[in-house]
Amino acid sequence: MSTMRAARLHRIGGHFQIDEVDRPTPGPRDVIIQVQACNLVPNLSNVITSYPEWFPYLPLPALPAIFGLDAAGIVAEVGAQVRNVQVGDRVYLNPGRDSGDSHASRRGERINDPAYTFQGYFGFGEGSQQIFDDYPHGGLCEYQKAPADGLVILPDEVSFEQACRFGYLGTAYSALRKARAGSDTIVLVSGGTGTLGVGAVLNALAMGAPKVLAVARDLQRLERLRELDPRRVFTFSLDSGQSLPEWVRSHSDGLGADVFIDAIGPGAPKQTSLDGIDSLRRGGRMVDIGGMSEPLPLEMFRLMCFQISVIGSLWFSVAEGQDMAAMAAAGTLDLSLFDNEVYPLDEVNEALSSLEHRSGGFTNVVVRPAA
Repeated sequence: MSTMRAARLHRIGGHFQIDEVDRPTPGPRDVIIQVQACNLVPNLSNVITSYPEWFPYLPLPALPAIFGLDAAGIVAEVGAQVRNVQVGDRVYLNPGRDSGDSHASRRGERINDPAYTFQGYFGFGEGSQQIFDDYPHGGLCEYQKAPADGLVILPDEVSFEQACRFGYLGTAYSALRKARAGSDTIVLVSGGTGTLGVGAVLNALAMGAPKVLAVARDLQRLERLRELDPRRVFTFSLDSGQSLPEWVRSHSDGLGADVFIDAIGPGAPKQTSLDGIDSLRRGGRMVDIGGMSEPLPLEMFRLMCFQISVIGSLWFSVAEGQDMAAMAAAGTLDLSLFDNEVYPLDEVNEALSSLEHRSGGFTNVVVRPAA
């Protein structure tokens, strides 16, 4: 067939429309993926309604456009110069695209490319539209063109529905790696029951953290996190009236956490982030992945004296995605807790509306474009 069905956005603030469009063909180093599952990330509503106003420096693709950040599926075609990926391979597509020849790209720092772009979502620089032109297919279509070097090969133990959650899982995993989390680190996660926070808790457990301290508000969701591993997961409600730094020290022999993953979003108060930093031990490392938007009044002299690091982390690499696939295959990364709500492509707008009623980071809203 020379055409396919795709959900396209025709105007900012509008609804997705199911259109018949040309089916893509691969370039020499590309593959064509038959999309089996596309995750609808919670931020998608903001992107397609408010990003041009809020963040004009984060360009969207020219409309009409096919969105869909996180997709998994089956390789249907390969380009002439693709040597190892095979038709029939089960894959997750890391949507991070770069120009390939910038200073950052040449140094192996693809995410620092000024034109870094999320295929099917938004970009980070003036060169993003060129990348959108090269790879115009987000995951909300039947077939997606992608570069072969963007693929994570999936083991049989990982379903397509679980794999299309890799974007937020990988963001958390990369942050934990930057913070050097492992079997000797106590990990504090703020926003622990959200989409990023749940991923941080799951990955910290998979990486062997002896204690994971999860912070959020909803007691029922916190209890669900604790039940993942009652010996290692401890929970704190921001509505408890307790001091977070004191509570953290009570669970860390008075020292504080080794790692603080800040997964709270733009609308959260800055005090939660500041309390998390104050909960770190000397030499502790804070990594932000939630993008809390209020300016932080940091005491730089104290951070210097206590050797506390504050790090920003954006997205994750294909290699880190392959790490997660291996951990899931081994059973150390448990992806079974997600409540998958699956919609056909025709119901993409209903799926997007359902995000308002999800159960925090436990709900996985998935569109299945494949017929």
